[in-house]
Amino acid sequence: MNKDINRQLLDFIAASPTAFHAAENVAAALREAGFTELYESGEWKIAAPGDYFVRRNGSSLLAFRLPEDFSGFMIMAAHGDSPCFKIREGAEPKAAGAYRQLSVEKYGGMLCSTWMDRPLSAAGRLMIREGDGISQRLVNIDRDLLLIPSLAIHMDRSANEGRRFDPAVDMQPLFGAAEGARRFLALAAESVGAAPEDLLSGDLFLYCRAPGTLWGAEEEYLSAPRLDDLQCVFACLKGFLAAEKSQSARVLCVFDNEEVGSGTKQGADSGFLADTLERLWQALGRGREPFLRALAGSFMVSADNAHALHPNHPECADRGDRPLINGGVVIKYNANQKYTTDAVSAAVFGEICRRAGVPVQRYANRPDIPGGSTLGNISCAHVAIDCVDVGLAQLAMHSAYETAGARDTAYLCRAAEAFYASAIRRDGEKIRLETEK
Repeated sequence: MNKDINRQLLDFIAASPTAFHAAENVAAALREAGFTELYESGEWKIAAPGDYFVRRNGSSLLAFRLPEDFSGFMIMAAHGDSPCFKIREGAEPKAAGAYRQLSVEKYGGMLCSTWMDRPLSAAGRLMIREGDGISQRLVNIDRDLLLIPSLAIHMDRSANEGRRFDPAVDMQPLFGAAEGARRFLALAAESVGAAPEDLLSGDLFLYCRAPGTLWGAEEEYLSAPRLDDLQCVFACLKGFLAAEKSQSARVLCVFDNEEVGSGTKQGADSGFLADTLERLWQALGRGREPFLRALAGSFMVSADNAHALHPNHPECADRGDRPLINGGVVIKYNANQKYTTDAVSAAVFGEICRRAGVPVQRYANRPDIPGGSTLGNISCAHVAIDCVDVGLAQLAMHSAYETAGARDTAYLCRAAEAFYASAIRRDGEKIRLETEK
């Protein structure tokens, strides 16, 4: 089972080189399961029971399964973007002696050295003129197209002594020879069947072409690009579709732009989730006061991968909380609420995992090493509900090629299914966790 689910995961990652592709692949799975797509610009005609999803910017998606009668929302959120290099607008290859290079800039905080000497390509979206309108098309130039060459040790004797990489100098990818190289933007347009003169603009990113793999003495590890956070996107989607019954409305969130702070119209720090929940509530003909009561009986899981204990650097982990690869789902804590877990949310999610037979670990940064934030605290500033931050333990976070545990994917799938089959009931300060039989 683990091998099958991980092969599915690796196929999903390979088909999702950008957040646009991740959202489209989630949408395709939802359509296959019978979901109806709604559009923010259109009128929402929905009914309960019913299955629906809506996208924003082509890179973020919210899906919801509505039972006939419900009084709260069970929400899981993950993000579809990963640190990479964005190709600058209008960046035709520029000659650099005998070479042509693309102009790129950093998107998010990546380990720059891991992007060197690997086969790369470009993917994202293009805006194409079509008649009297403009259409969006996903593009993936599905071949080894680019490479960022490192500097030989003979020319940089300090390369193994801690090198600073200048993105404007060291990280510009090689595209072709100075003479005879095709125009990059023309190649991109042609790859989606468009004439180059009809290409108006685009959001294009470099991505690592190295295929994902299962490895280790017992194939206990998996490595791939973009495990942070497509492993969680995949597991949340599987659990969302697998949970057949619930007394709550089930909501799946796939946000964009987490790696750059979420402060966009399609990020977690927008009104996308709050607006959608209220809009679907109103479309069902329900009032404001019952909506606020429903939020009080709701719960969110923010799923974003966690740091595993490093085999070569155990000193970087906190003495008390050292998650291990294949040790189960990680609950993440931070006193300053960079992770939004508190006693209530940890207890609820931990109990769900216990009932599902899913092992649970804890993670907190060393007190003297600041960590990053994720979706939970940002989303809950807009939708005030209990929230827990979780993830799967991984190594080399923000590398072009990351490593996680082969058993952990199934753990989170199972936890997600159990979560979506549950409902929160509040009786004053007492919390009851109900599961549909």
